[in-house]
Parts: sequence; C-alpha cells; structure tokens
Amino acid sequence: MPKIQRALISVYDKTGIEDLAKGLGALGVEIVSTGGTSKRLREAGLKVLDISEVTGFPEMMDGRVKTLHPKIHGGLLYRRELEEHRTQAALHGITAIDLVVVNLYPFEKTVAKPGIALEEAIEQIDIGGPAMLRSASKNWESVTVVCDPLDYADVLREIQDNQGHTKRETRLRLAAKVFAITSRYDAAICAYLEGLGEDGAAPTFSVQGALCQPLRYGENPHQKAAFYAVPGCLEANIAEARQLSGKELSFNNILDLAAALEVVKDFQQPAACVVKHNNPCGAAVAEDILDAYKAAHAGDPLSAFGGIIGLNRKVDGRVATEIAQPDKFVEAVLAPLFTREALEILTTKPRWGKNVRLVETGEFENQARAKNQRDVRVIVGGLLVQDRDIVEDEWANLKTVTKREPAPEELETLKFAQVVCKHVKSNAIVFAKGRGVVGVGAGQMSRVDSVEIAAKKAGERANGAVMASDAFFPFPDGVEAAARAGVTAVIQPGGSVKDDDVIAACDRLGLAMVTTGVRHFRH
Repeated sequence: MPKIQRALISVYDKTGIEDLAKGLGALGVEIVSTGGTSKRLREAGLKVLDISEVTGFPEMMDGRVKTLHPKIHGGLLYRRELEEHRTQAALHGITAIDLVVVNLYPFEKTVAKPGIALEEAIEQIDIGGPAMLRSASKNWESVTVVCDPLDYADVLREIQDNQGHTKRETRLRLAAKVFAITSRYDAAICAYLEGLGEDGAAPTFSVQGALCQPLRYGENPHQKAAFYAVPGCLEANIAEARQLSGKELSFNNILDLAAALEVVKDFQQPAACVVKHNNPCGAAVAEDILDAYKAAHAGDPLSAFGGIIGLNRKVDGRVATEIAQPDKFVEAVLAPLFTREALEILTTKPRWGKNVRLVETGEFENQARAKNQRDVRVIVGGLLVQDRDIVEDEWANLKTVTKREPAPEELETLKFAQVVCKHVKSNAIVFAKGRGVVGVGAGQMSRVDSVEIAAKKAGERANGAVMASDAFFPFPDGVEAAARAGVTAVIQPGGSVKDDDVIAACDRLGLAMVTTGVRHFRH
C-alpha cells in the first residue's frame, strides 16, 4: 500500500476529530474536508482543502450534494496496482485518497425520539457518507477507512509507527466494520419507512448489534455466548450501563439485570426489586429507597439469597450497609448511581464484596419509554417480533365487577401488584400487602398452582393481602385458593368464558375483584 498522503474527513460526530487531524497534519498528510467538519478543523488551526476545491463544484442543495463526484469516488476506488486505473486517474485529474474518516447522520437516534416529524427523519438519511465508506471499504487493499471515533487513536498510532502506512489486517478489519455499520443503518431506514405504511407486518425485519463483550459461556458452560448492543434506544438499558466492580457479567446475570431494570422503571416512586431466574421474587415501593429495599428483600428472603437487586434511586451508604448485611448474599446490584461511600461498603465490607457486580445505569427517573423499540424473540429458524408491553393508561378501563368495592388502600395495593405481575413469567400470580410483594407464583402450567405457590411463599402474610393475575381465571378454583389463604381483593384482566362463575365465587367469599381489560402474559 502506498504511503498515506491525502485524507478525506467528513464527520457528524466530531468527538476526537481535532486530535486525529492534528496528528495527520504533523505527518504531512493533506486533509480534504466538508462543511461543518472543515470549519471545525480550521478553527483548530489546521490547514484544510475544501471538497469543492477538489471537485470543482460547490456544495449545493443544502449540503445534499457535495461528495458524490468522480474525483472523490475515483480517488477512493481506483486500484493503485493497475496501470490502466492509474492512467485513467491521471487523465481525469483524479488524486488518490488514502484515508477516509467518515461517520453518519444519527438516523436511529433521531427516529427513536417521540413525535419526530417525517421531514426531520428523512433529512437524517445519510447518502454521501455511506457511499464514501463503501467505496473506501471495497478498495481496502489501498484505502484505510475509519468510521468509529474509538478507532482514531489506534489508527493514528499505527500510521506514526509505520512511516505513514497501515497494516493490511487493520484495513481489512476496519472495512468489515464499515459494512456492519452501513447494513445496520440501511436496516433502520427500511424499518422506519416501512412503518409509515399501512398497519400490518413489514415484509422484512432486520436486527443487528455491536459487540459489547464476549461472554465466558451462555446459560450453561457448554454454550458459547456474547453480548451485543442494538443502538438507538433512548432509555436506560443494560447495554449502555457501566459495571463499576465485581466479576465479569455472565449471560444469566445480564438477563436478570435487564429484568430488574424493567421492573423498577415501571415505578415513579422509589422502588426496589429482587430478581431470581428472570422473575421478581420481591418488590416494593416506599417514600425512601432504603425502606423500599428492605421491604423487597423481606418479600421472599429465602429466594433473595444470591439474587439480583434492582433500584430506581441512588445507592448511598445507608442502602449499601443494609445490602451488605452478613446474612445476605448478592450476585449484583443495579441502580442509577452509587455514592463513593456505597462503593466502598459494597466492595469491602461483606465477604462477597470483591465479587459483587455493581452496575450503574445513569438517572432514569421520569424517563420516557421507547415504545418504538421492538421485543424480539429468536426461535430455531425464525424471529418473533412484537411491540413492547407498554400501556399508555393501564387503569383506563378499571372496573369493579363484584358486589364489594375494594377499599382505597386495597385498590392502591392492587395496582402495585398488577405492575409487578407484568414482569413475572406466566402463569403469573402476585400477592401483595401494603406496598410490597409477599408471595409470587410463576411459570406454572395451571393458574391455581401459581396461586397456591404464592400463598405458600406468603404464609401468614397472605391474610389481608391482595392478589394480581397476569391473565383471566379460567375457573373459580384460583380465587377460592386465594380466599383460603386470606386474600381480600383480586385484580385481573377478565375475559374468560367463566368470568361469571369466578365473580360469583368472589361474591360468595366476600372478595372484591376489579378487572383491567389488559392481559400481561410473559412467556
């Protein structure tokens, strides 16, 4: 490969671009640039050749046309080793471009914003950027292409250490990265435009992720695994969270952390949960996050051992001290923030401190939910794609169907229990008292079995508790079992052909029942 003598730099995300350009300038590399990038580099004191000086045409049509020109793409695409290509380049005044530094308009982030206007979305479809990236990548034997600011320092160092050259394996790796990014970019545009049409399933669906980290193994040691991030999510998520301490996250840790985060995001008030095997075994809300955590742990202390803790408020020294009690064992703690005191306590005080995984998401209180994100499940040979289980007004169709109305405090606890129940695997039953979970029945093939498991977990605490169900009761046996345990009120979607029999059983047993009209199956 010839020595890098000319670089084309045109970036939307200008992170680190001045340092890269200064390093290239110090090596005598000529820099060609466009629009805002050119202005930014000149302000940094760099000598820059405008793209219009290369093409002989001004940037036009609000910047839509500037790099789509033979003198640009010829400089990228011509094969340096072919005499015919060199002759044609010289004949038409085409100068080789040896390094391309381009990143794209943020289409995915733009369309993820609620209420985005169509015109604004269309203007974020990058044309020239992908075209230059693809041209440079096709000719990777001769051209180095960089599309990620995280690669700037390494590429510059390699050029400095190799007398103006990059290594062949580096160029190939960077070219492959370009095609991964542009294919994901095109898939996002396709999904958005298809979504503008009539309701119904789009003819294609693509999902592509960027590697976050390789994992030691999957659900079991014999399964290879890795964690990939899907960009464009504007709400708190595990892929963008920071691990502050502890052992490497496992496949199962990540699943449980994601489940815990979704539980606590569903509450505006201070909330805590304990997740075990992807189900909340305890959850609570309170005026103070410490009280919420205590109540969540008390929901099922036995199952909480070795669990994942999720919190939607900052962890301070008080909360950390409670988590670090000698009778507790915690795999991971997730929260928006950890104070310095909390980090010190959790990583040094308990016997398991050096191993506990502390995961910080950043603040997400009052954060809007990204409803345009899709819930994707993989099966052998296919994908199942659906909207996320987010309901604008969960209680819009709330209706008391029994003779007895729930008391105000019962109704508030019923609502709390129903929110938690949404996150429990079907058939899902949640017993709650006050503002905390006291028993959970999850994943049973028969709903009455889930009721009986929740009752067993609750024990004496079931007396005076309320019950939530993720779907209707097919027979009266579920509410009858709950009444025997001491439950006083029930919330469920309704919709069974046996609804009348179930309601009659509640009236006979003195239970209040409200229906929501919204089912929350979670398989």
